[in-house]
Amino acid sequence: MFKIKRGTFALLATALVVTCYSCQNFSTKVFGNNQRDNDSTTIDEEYVAVKKPLLLDKWDSLARNQIHFTVDTVTKIDVKTQKKQLKDSLKRAFNELPKHVFLTFDDGPLVGSNVIDSLAKAKNIKVSVFLVGRHANMSKGRKNDLAHYKNNPLISCYNHSYSHAYNKFTHFYSDPKTAFADFEKNENDLGLEHKIVRLPGRNIWIYDDVRKIDLQSGSSTADLLFANGYKMFGWDVEWRINSLTGVPVQSFNEVFGRMKSFLNNKTTVTPNNVVLLMHDDMFQTKKGAQLLATLIDSLKAQDYKFEFMQDYPIKY
Repeated sequence: MFKIKRGTFALLATALVVTCYSCQNFSTKVFGNNQRDNDSTTIDEEYVAVKKPLLLDKWDSLARNQIHFTVDTVTKIDVKTQKKQLKDSLKRAFNELPKHVFLTFDDGPLVGSNVIDSLAKAKNIKVSVFLVGRHANMSKGRKNDLAHYKNNPLISCYNHSYSHAYNKFTHFYSDPKTAFADFEKNENDLGLEHKIVRLPGRNIWIYDDVRKIDLQSGSSTADLLFANGYKMFGWDVEWRINSLTGVPVQSFNEVFGRMKSFLNNKTTVTPNNVVLLMHDDMFQTKKGAQLLATLIDSLKAQDYKFEFMQDYPIKY
């Protein structure tokens, strides 16, 4: 029987019966060499020791110590069926728990940053911004936008490099030491409190025991940052924009639908946690501001919880 706990409440989820051709065969495949027969166990006690043979890696940090299930080794069911039953049951169990959204905005401060700042206050939601020092120093207006971000308790500021690689990403990442120094300069110049980075032009995740690389040309810089205490976060869904006009490429319905689908199907990097990438300059017009307000209201209507990237992922 699944039992999921968070704080002082407990939820009963769908019962899982997983079986195999023999007690020894099942226990070897599921729990390693420690045989378990009709035993109630926890994932933390048995599952970790066998390098996650049944559960997907991304479930692990959420599932440990929280999901309990009973094993029936009497009925004969093949291993493929066991895996499907366990995965389906985990999905149903996670569906009973809150869903968390991380609204992230890159490249600020830019024209449009003031809209993000205002809507965070008006809607009372947490927002994460990945800042570029070169943009902050472009004008007095951008410096004011940066000050508003840093003074807003609903906005958390993170590192997106000082130069944004001058948009020459392959060249930038070809020298990891120089790239690393660019991130350090941004942290110092902007007074950033969190060692959290998003690499320009790369969807790279490195934190705790997670390492997910999209393009190898950024991997050495990412590894150097991680070795020096930084965490790197990419994104699950991107609301793309036209780089010249700032106009959104995808419709609101497409982006909102993808976020819901990813959460429902548990296809994000971490189940029940979805990271949306946007850019500050998307919201420089009234239409852009209306789109962002509509997105926030629609996510609230689903009872999703808004979180800071420093708290990613939310665990149960």
